[in-house]
Amino acid sequence: MAAVVAGLLAVNVLLGSYTVTVPDFLRLLGGETIPGASFIVMENKLPQALLGLLAGASFGMAGAIFQAMLRNPLASPDIIGISYGASATAVAAVVLLGVGGAGVSVAAMAGALAVALLITWLARGRGSLGLVLVGIGAAAFMQAAVTFLLSRADVNNAQEAMVWLSGSLGPANWQRVAFLAGALLILLPFAGLGARQLRGLALGADTAAGLGFNVRRARLLLTVLGVLLAALPTAAAGPIAFVAFLSGPIAKRLNGGAPSLSLAALVGSAIVLAANFGAVNAIPGTSLPVGVVTGALGAPFLLWLLISSNRTNQGG
Repeated sequence: MAAVVAGLLAVNVLLGSYTVTVPDFLRLLGGETIPGASFIVMENKLPQALLGLLAGASFGMAGAIFQAMLRNPLASPDIIGISYGASATAVAAVVLLGVGGAGVSVAAMAGALAVALLITWLARGRGSLGLVLVGIGAAAFMQAAVTFLLSRADVNNAQEAMVWLSGSLGPANWQRVAFLAGALLILLPFAGLGARQLRGLALGADTAAGLGFNVRRARLLLTVLGVLLAALPTAAAGPIAFVAFLSGPIAKRLNGGAPSLSLAALVGSAIVLAANFGAVNAIPGTSLPVGVVTGALGAPFLLWLLISSNRTNQGG
């Protein structure tokens, strides 16, 4: 998967409507100026590709954390409302308060944490299926709030917010890449600690407690970690649909049925990079938001999962 991600990163940077050779790309990395290529590659294609790689990895780990911790493939941040919470507070910060830059990221993280706490409190004692249902209801409420905010916003702000809400790498720049890369470097040690706890919780709370895991502490750590991993890429690139939802199950199947955060991160990066290349190059002269493509990929998978779950009497 690491080789696949490296290949897709190279495809996004070197190929497409504007192609650049490997020697020219190396010259650009060395600081040499090539008319036309310097701006298109270094200020457009490369930041987009790196932001897609980082956002996909973050979404992938967030989805794998919630799905394994709650033992339910539907329990990903974009299904249970956490991503919508980040989106709603970010849009509110932009539309109502005129916040920009790092303030939007702080608002997105605060909203994601607030929604996570709310749905956890409302779904206490109802199991993972109850949490999923409560989360879907919270997501619908947050989506309605976003729609209301956009209807009251200035036309220019509303248009900018709509592009961001669809999940787009178009506005990528080096500041966003540096912000997300720095945040992930801080969170990765905690992800390493959480991976061991995740393997225990994937066996069930009772079994994990019997093996010596502190279930309450592990769930708190993993919940906060998963929320931050979902909120940070949402703030940087928007709520790219279904990446968190798809990455965990694919990585689990590739890993022989065991959850793996590192593999989920690579799968998430591969999904976003492949979807971005298709979004930019599928229709000549038109660049679609990457979230449009990932949404088209994720919706059939969600329907298949719901149908297969009902057939096996799993109830979701």
